[in-house]
Amino acid sequence: MGRKKTDNGFVIREAREEDLPLMVGFLVKLALHVSGEEPQDLRESERKRLLKALSSSLKAQDKHLVVADSTEAGLVGMGYVYVWSSQGIWAQTEPVEFKSGMIDDVWVEPEFRNRGIFKALLRDLVAFAESHNVPELILEYSASNEEARAAWTKLGFRPTGIRAAAFTSTVKQALA
Repeated sequence: MGRKKTDNGFVIREAREEDLPLMVGFLVKLALHVSGEEPQDLRESERKRLLKALSSSLKAQDKHLVVADSTEAGLVGMGYVYVWSSQGIWAQTEPVEFKSGMIDDVWVEPEFRNRGIFKALLRDLVAFAESHNVPELILEYSASNEEARAAWTKLGFRPTGIRAAAFTSTVKQALA
């Protein structure tokens, strides 16, 4: 993977330890964008947890974190993919391993969108998945995030199921 120059004033490269604080900031922006919440401060314990998780991902052979590094503004985007493996559940003559590339947490700063950064990040993530013999890419996005839906649909992603969420207390109350 490494470093990939573009003609648009940015480079896609593997994330480094010194990038992690800005990447945590991107994750916060992504979460706020999805939830529609106003900007707020991240708890220090959550910041440390995210830094630790990203740091461990830098060292993992089955995970790939990349950043978009702009010559004019520094880091302006990030992307993350990891390889998820599972065994077939049916009786087979030989063990079968299924692999998926789980794309997670792709972000491009709003003022740098529509410059090809999103596609450049994705090209790098897809190349990593292919290098690990991954035939399928999976991702999640919020049903309310129309911008994400449009971008992913344009790239060929189609919903294959529904993920629902509920508070435990709500389910417990409904079961009573």
